[in-house]
Amino acid sequence: MKRRNFMLAASAGTMGGLGLGAASAFAANGKVLRFGQSASLTGGQASYGKDVRDGINAAFANANKNEATTGVRFELMTLDDGGVRSRCLQNALSLVDSGVTALIGLTSGAGAEACMPVVEDAQIALLGTASGNMGIRSGNNNGAFHVRAGYDAEYKRMVGYAKDFGLRRVGVVTLADTSKANLEAMSAALAALSIQPQLTLAIDRNSTSFEGVANELLAARLDCVLFTANAGPVAKIIDHMHRAKFPGLFYASSFAGQDLVDTLTAKQQSCVMSMVVPRPTAMGVNVVNQCQRDIALVQGARMGMTTLEGYIAGRIAVEAALQAQKVGSVTRARMKESLAGLRTDLGGYKVEFAGSMQGSRYVDLIAVDRYGRLVG
Repeated sequence: MKRRNFMLAASAGTMGGLGLGAASAFAANGKVLRFGQSASLTGGQASYGKDVRDGINAAFANANKNEATTGVRFELMTLDDGGVRSRCLQNALSLVDSGVTALIGLTSGAGAEACMPVVEDAQIALLGTASGNMGIRSGNNNGAFHVRAGYDAEYKRMVGYAKDFGLRRVGVVTLADTSKANLEAMSAALAALSIQPQLTLAIDRNSTSFEGVANELLAARLDCVLFTANAGPVAKIIDHMHRAKFPGLFYASSFAGQDLVDTLTAKQQSCVMSMVVPRPTAMGVNVVNQCQRDIALVQGARMGMTTLEGYIAGRIAVEAALQAQKVGSVTRARMKESLAGLRTDLGGYKVEFAGSMQGSRYVDLIAVDRYGRLVG
């Protein structure tokens, strides 16, 4: 399906929101590189979206300190999608039409999946989606460059950890609007260790109450619950089950982000969580230390695992663009070509795209204790 068909599906209000002509914005000033982001700045994933945005902005702010030397200024254009798939698609259309060099840091995996036909039709890079969504990691999606591990790698670590502790009665909680490929990856990870989930529930991320879900999980008498959902639903379900004296363990994927850590800490609750970036408290790791330094350049930004994920995506965008600039103006095609051959170490975090769209498979499994400490 061609891009004009997607344009007809998008709302006129969204398309006109940027006030930039498609051709002029793309070529008017070669020294300004604009990257487009659709993020959940409102709704249940607002903290997650803002953290990713702030991380990218921190990387760009640091790069812009060298503008006199590089001759390049980096700008991020962010549109709010509220975590809604259709709005993410509309935003992507609008940003592509405005002439951005690449899309970066989308915070909805389902939304990013919906955007793939637009990405392919526009021949633009989709860089650093802040989700492990497996639907954008198929061999056919050659425009998506991933700076973080997919859910397949996360699930293998989560399930392996559960089996090591002898936890056989497993419940799985996923989002109803996410890719079927995510549940398939979880099922494969469980099957590889001969574990059959006792209960699998698909939830509405925008529901006002999750007590019914929590009660179903309690009734199943589980050893542990594996979550792939945003922080809001996960925190509410954990809170209800905690008050019901659930004796088992909770495992959350990286999608719950820093927001889940902060929410559980405030209530002195705990869970096991997978991380796809180094621990934000590991100041001895160079990329963490640099993020801590650069985040101070962004007003209102906070350090955390989600901010660090956005920062890494921003750093990769800068490196790829500066490499592309060495052979001429930074066009969409040159940006994709530069990313495709990129190999770099940001200081304790390697990203290598050569021969693969999956630049990193880094996964760490940590326990968040009742005091907010990252243990293990």
